[in-house]
Amino acid sequence: MKKIFSLLNIIKLGIIIMVILCLKNTSSKMEATSTNENVNKSINLSTMALYINKEEEERNNEQALQTYMWGSLDSYTGDLTGYGAYCPLCTGHLACMSSLDLSNGRTTYNDKTYGEVRIVASSKNLPCGTIIRFNSPVISDKETIAIVLDRGVLGNDIDLLTPSEEYASKYVGRSPIPYDVLRFGWVK
Repeated sequence: MKKIFSLLNIIKLGIIIMVILCLKNTSSKMEATSTNENVNKSINLSTMALYINKEEEERNNEQALQTYMWGSLDSYTGDLTGYGAYCPLCTGHLACMSSLDLSNGRTTYNDKTYGEVRIVASSKNLPCGTIIRFNSPVISDKETIAIVLDRGVLGNDIDLLTPSEEYASKYVGRSPIPYDVLRFGWVK
């Protein structure tokens, strides 16, 4: 009888050890699964936050670029006149960019930042490469964007390059205009 009780105690002990080992393995698996789900959730939330931050950063960069490109740095008032590339005292070459060919009646320049812009002459008050914006109903019903590529006027006056002297006198004439400076000089 003692041997049966001893054998039963050994069997009970073995069963208890097996139950404990089974529970331990099950709980380890549950913890690993739980931890894994939390890691996945954290990654997904982090990825979502990065995506949202990137979109916001792109919006802010676009707004900053628009402000940089189209915001007025300074404003002036002067007379707007027109001239042709071969006017009296003109050489057919621009003071700031003598290599630009004007022989075909060209009156625009393709700027890297502002695209196709009109060419104007100014005094040395505005450095070569300066971008200006003005409204003149005799030129266009839309605002005009122009680049300073020539000299030959005084003060704050602006002289718009036109296809000919005849065109300048007939369609531009002389009129006072306010204008905004969008960029001083060339972009470096």
